[in-house]
Amino acid sequence: MYKTLFWTGDACGQLHLLDQTQLPTHVGNIICTTADDTWDAIRKLQVRGAPAIGVAAAYGLVLGLQGARNFSLDEFLNEVDRVAAYLSTSRPTAVNLFWALDRMQKHARSAAAQSAAACHDYLLAEARQIEAEDQAMCSAIGRHGSPLLSSGMSILTHCNAGALATAGDGTALAIMFQAAAEGKQIHVFADETRPLLQGARLTTWELQQRGIPVTLICDNMAAQVMKEGRVQIVITGADRIAANGDAANKIGTYGVAVLAKYHGIPFCIAAPSSTFDLSLPDGNSIPIENRATDEVVAGFGKQTAPEKTDVYNPAFDVTPSELITAIITENGIIRSPTTAAVLSHLTQTG
Repeated sequence: MYKTLFWTGDACGQLHLLDQTQLPTHVGNIICTTADDTWDAIRKLQVRGAPAIGVAAAYGLVLGLQGARNFSLDEFLNEVDRVAAYLSTSRPTAVNLFWALDRMQKHARSAAAQSAAACHDYLLAEARQIEAEDQAMCSAIGRHGSPLLSSGMSILTHCNAGALATAGDGTALAIMFQAAAEGKQIHVFADETRPLLQGARLTTWELQQRGIPVTLICDNMAAQVMKEGRVQIVITGADRIAANGDAANKIGTYGVAVLAKYHGIPFCIAAPSSTFDLSLPDGNSIPIENRATDEVVAGFGKQTAPEKTDVYNPAFDVTPSELITAIITENGIIRSPTTAAVLSHLTQTG
């Protein structure tokens, strides 16, 4: 059907990414041959979604080290740190980016390689392992989350947390894909997700590809749809989750959570354990990316506001844990998340 990313060749190979900026009107890949290419693809949202960014960054590190195979081992390890530090500047909020790069750096030093070339080969193997684990994680989230859904349900989702955001079947959408595979008749409302329309361009496209009924709504319609009783549960992804369960996700998610609370609708987050950042006690410490003015005043090349309009364009917001009914991970469900519940879940399953 479609593949968000894949690697071809040996350690001197290439990273292929489905260019998500061209969806839904054009389905095509871009080829990354350098760390710069990968940095640009992450920054420009050609690849997006926290898990997919992490996998892409791991492969991007391999790309960035292709010219260092003849270095001494010490020089090579210094280059690992340099390229990783560079890739980590591509986007600030999705913790999977930093998690994957840190894992790759630690692996380079623990691999007991005898040469730079051998270490480089080991790093490709580790990047492939991160990809494989992400695919298994998606499947597990789908299995754990599917019991929350029953036939006849309508689910509201915000932004895109499907296969396009991961190396597998997604996080939030994996639950819907699994429920549909089990024969449950479900329906999805997809917020368009301004200003870059990830819900309109990506989520609706993915659900159509899988044959799941989907209705697209503008972001400011969610309250009315809930009021009319059309939604029974909200499920979104997350880009970083603090130790107490506060969750950063695409801008607008916080508002949806407030609406769900008011209307008595369960609000759930689906994310892998790698999305938790236990170094942050709560969501107040999560760094929020601010993006370009043009995304708001001239989205997709069409000017919709006067020139020199002042714009505030945060890419994410943080939903407080008290608004979250449950967090679904690859290891199960954290109900009514608190610091103690999060730590217990990650410790028992880690």
